[in-house]
Amino acid sequence: MARIPNTHLDVFPLNLGGNTFGWTSDRDASFKVLDEFVAAGGNFIDTADLYSVWAEGHEDGESEKVIGEWLAARGNRDQVIIATKVGGLPTRPGLSEDNVEAALDDSLKRLQTDHVDIYYAHYDDENVTIIDQVRHAHSLVESGRVKHLALSNFSPERMREWFETAKAEGLTVPVAIQPQYNLIHRKDYEQGYRPIATEFNAAVFPFFALASGVLTGKYRSKADIEGKARQGFAEDLITDEALNVVNAVVEIAGVHSVEPATISLAWLLAKGVTAPVASASNVDQLPALIAAADLQLTNDEVQQLDTASKAFT
Repeated sequence: MARIPNTHLDVFPLNLGGNTFGWTSDRDASFKVLDEFVAAGGNFIDTADLYSVWAEGHEDGESEKVIGEWLAARGNRDQVIIATKVGGLPTRPGLSEDNVEAALDDSLKRLQTDHVDIYYAHYDDENVTIIDQVRHAHSLVESGRVKHLALSNFSPERMREWFETAKAEGLTVPVAIQPQYNLIHRKDYEQGYRPIATEFNAAVFPFFALASGVLTGKYRSKADIEGKARQGFAEDLITDEALNVVNAVVEIAGVHSVEPATISLAWLLAKGVTAPVASASNVDQLPALIAAADLQLTNDEVQQLDTASKAFT
């Protein structure tokens, strides 16, 4: 387990992404993934109010609804850590106080719980000053409906201002950030966000940890993704430079007799992140994700992957 700094929360070093629930995973498949994740020792589930609004016929909160039904069916709310987000849902956009209050109430109803363990500002809202964001977020924690705060998709400058303001005002400081970070997306985190996480002792839960499936090794060319559910997310990521990284990942995976996804996640853990976010549409995909928690890459292997992905720094 990994301790989230400045909390009493110990999390399995894989943050199970809920973006597939109610989308590429129907209710039964989602329940099976959640059950297997918990049975394997997992306890940390990530979702958002906007998952999966992008899918045809979807409106909002499909993922939260599935998770809420699972929590109710299993009666295990106290055994799992739930993170959700606000600010990106088209029907509840932005971080105004009224909108966040309404969005949080909606999320709690869908999740069938009276609190969320970690509540993210999913996207910045430059129409709301940082001090106003900080003060209102603090009030959510004081209300008991939110246990801890976190930030995602802020610019490094605005994110730093959020941390500095909260600290200076004696208000609730975020315990985590969720940046995009993986072997083919390194520069933004390593140059912009890692210094903030280090300075303020914040946990790091990277999204797109497997680059929309590119770093699982299943796409070795653009042709491999045609017609797939993730085509719109991943096809632009499959470049010659990215395929060079995939080749290195596949090579190291062969040495360890594991799936390439395991290596890609293990590299993030070797880089000091707390728990990468990764999702599984079905239980067959889950063991490769879980295995990363126990796989220790050698220094030479980390260096090999660093070198292969240097174009992305």
